[in-house]
Amino acid sequence: MGTPTARPATLDDVARAAGVSRATASRVLGGYGFASAQARARVGAAADHLGYVPDVTARALVRGAGVRLVVAVVGRTDAVFDDPYVHRVVSAASRVCAPHGIGVALEWLPLDDPSGLGRLGADRGVCGVILVNTTRAALDAVPTRLRGRVVSIGQGSATVPSFDVDNAAGAGAVLRHLYATGRRRIAMVTGPRWLTCAERSVTAYRELMREAGSPERLVTGDFTAARGGAAALAALRRWPDLDAVFAASDATAFGVIAALRGHGLGVPHDVAVGGFDDLPYAAMSSPALTTATHPVDRIATAAATAVLTRAPVAPSTAFASTLVTRESA
Repeated sequence: MGTPTARPATLDDVARAAGVSRATASRVLGGYGFASAQARARVGAAADHLGYVPDVTARALVRGAGVRLVVAVVGRTDAVFDDPYVHRVVSAASRVCAPHGIGVALEWLPLDDPSGLGRLGADRGVCGVILVNTTRAALDAVPTRLRGRVVSIGQGSATVPSFDVDNAAGAGAVLRHLYATGRRRIAMVTGPRWLTCAERSVTAYRELMREAGSPERLVTGDFTAARGGAAALAALRRWPDLDAVFAASDATAFGVIAALRGHGLGVPHDVAVGGFDDLPYAAMSSPALTTATHPVDRIATAAATAVLTRAPVAPSTAFASTLVTRESA
């Protein structure tokens, strides 16, 4: 028969050993409220002697601070969870939260019904929310009780600060590079047209086409490789003379390249291709992809830090995007 394992010390044990009430011991160990210097000394000594480890979760709930940060992603379906972009946001937020004993949870907000934000606002375990793929409807659905504890990666509002990449500048840099290398019949595969931040790239494309006196050649995409391939073939059928494609994401660009090659066209000899994101695979793809940087880790780190510290931030923070030239264009 084995030797019984000693149970961990509880708050009641500390209070009893220190000769104070449970409430006093809780205030001392939690770092809030009033307690005399003598009581603080006795509680501290008792906790050290007993090897007491405070319950971080319970303490956060009592103080109303919450124990998890929610990354709430807007999308048509829960397939948004498969997006590498979302994975990078969650990873960066987790690195910020881990030292503070805060977990990170992932939630899907249906595009046509973001009312789940009301439930998150009522949940005492939620310390804050990062909105991703933010829409106007999602911003309007943010409950009053969440204000000051919610930020957006993407579109923001008067009460919800935003952190995002300057994708208009990044897209413009890729497009100008395509034009500077002699490409004149440039098509663009967009992101989802319901996503406000995706429209900034479309605006940059339209401005260049207008300046160049060239017609617009837009095909709607969804940031996936599969849709990128289908969009490239649609563009070829409609504009068989195209000599370049700008894709609103690297994943889309990979699909475009595969479709063009499957159609017997060389990249960049026949059709140049540019993307946006500078994913790790972009440098190793064949051909290596010309693209613009998207510092997702820095953006998500700033967003998570703003939620945890609740320090005043600018209404909108834009991170620079820079051109990276490689073999595809």
